[in-house]
Amino acid sequence: MNKINRMKKTVLWKADAEPVTFGTLDGDVSVDVAIIGGGITGITAGYLLAREGKKVAVLEARSVGGGTTGYSTGNLYATVDEMFHKIESKYDTETIQAVAASRTAAMELIAGHIREFSIDCNYAPKSWYLFSETPEDDETITQEYEACLRAGLDARQVKDQKLPFPTSLTLEVRNQAQFNPVMYMRAFALVAQRAGCSIYEHTKVLEVEENDAFNLVKTTRGTVTARSVIHATHTPKGIMQYHTLLGSYREYALAVKLNSDTYPDGTFWAFNKPHHHSMRTYTDENGESYLLILGEPHKVGQMEHNETCFQKLEDYIRARFDVHSIAYRWGAQHYKSADTLPYIGRKSKDSQIFIATGYSTDGLTYGTLAAMLLTDLILGRKNPWADLYDPLRFNPLKSAGKFIKENANVAAQYVHKLTFRPDTRELDNIQPDEAKTIVLDGEKYGAYRDKLGNIHVVSAVCTHMGCIVNWNEGEKTWDCPCHGSRFDYDGKVIEGCAYRDLPTFGEQQDQDLS
Repeated sequence: MNKINRMKKTVLWKADAEPVTFGTLDGDVSVDVAIIGGGITGITAGYLLAREGKKVAVLEARSVGGGTTGYSTGNLYATVDEMFHKIESKYDTETIQAVAASRTAAMELIAGHIREFSIDCNYAPKSWYLFSETPEDDETITQEYEACLRAGLDARQVKDQKLPFPTSLTLEVRNQAQFNPVMYMRAFALVAQRAGCSIYEHTKVLEVEENDAFNLVKTTRGTVTARSVIHATHTPKGIMQYHTLLGSYREYALAVKLNSDTYPDGTFWAFNKPHHHSMRTYTDENGESYLLILGEPHKVGQMEHNETCFQKLEDYIRARFDVHSIAYRWGAQHYKSADTLPYIGRKSKDSQIFIATGYSTDGLTYGTLAAMLLTDLILGRKNPWADLYDPLRFNPLKSAGKFIKENANVAAQYVHKLTFRPDTRELDNIQPDEAKTIVLDGEKYGAYRDKLGNIHVVSAVCTHMGCIVNWNEGEKTWDCPCHGSRFDYDGKVIEGCAYRDLPTFGEQQDQDLS
């Protein structure tokens, strides 16, 4: 029986996490470091810098851990979505050893925080598995196994990883981990606050004005003057050259209940060309277990019927497990860099603006690593991995394929904008829970009628760089197909590089008249 419509359309982590609130910015302040974003990158950097005596302000548009961090699957591993054997083929063995060592150091920092501050977040050491289901994919498993050994990881090939369906070949990497990321973030934010880091929730950044002597961060609640500014927002806000080096992707997750207690123990990646599915078990504070499944990626704003992604995940998991019901579902976003490694460091030479992006699906570990690396850069300390992740490293030979592909894709979206033929039906013809892009008074708008019959009309032109946004039927948002900004159906920025909301119909008319 299909039960996809009975689930909670939200992430499951928040149910176990104790509510924590922080105040909003009230007026103008001056600090050493302003951090935009209260996820794992921002809060960890805030703590590390405050511990070193820096005056720090973290500015979060919503709530701590409520963005990308809170929508992850809570897995910590030294391996990477891009695969070590592929990175090694682009670079060399020394590079994958450095990636593995740096990610392991980040995992150890998280584990150390949990121990030192007695953070209850369901942390548990687990093995990470990559497996094939057919012999046709065995070569990839073997290549990754051998690369993991060269990278210095505790890897082995195993035959039986106790899954209730046939598999072919499996790679196991031991000494990895899992936790509840929202429980960790909320508790660790309090630790950061006690260390002297000021945290401001519901304080949306509108602009960063860069100056030689200082930077001015303008928010809805006041301004922050800071020597250094960190963009800890998964992708930098505003317009930067790095957006041309990033591909933005959505993936989808389900949390399911099984008819038995045979939940798999570990983090499992099922390799199926050209993508993989990620699975893990989570047991909540009430002893209830759930099997999480993540997958079905696509470029943001570029799938017409993305609701089908949830259905494909359900079909996949039901074909392999005895599923009782679907309990939760949610979407998550990630950004892939052009040359497979994140961009962590200064925006430009000698700049005091710092970025951390291109984590792919490995953000919890890379986010913590970014905080470590950026702390050292701001304090003037040497870091062994600074050059590896330096945003200024851009190497056309290693980036050419993805760079051309991503930019051709973005260019196609601008062509789509120029040749766009919107649906000109009357607003009255839009049905409940339906959205259309229409023309009103010669301008393009996105119109959504909610289930109660109320109409919501916003500009269809992304406030980042002017692409036409597309409707996301699965998550009820307007998504930009160029650089990944997303807006709710009332036009409010949810995530991405856009600072400003989509104007509503009335606001747009006022702007046109002014």
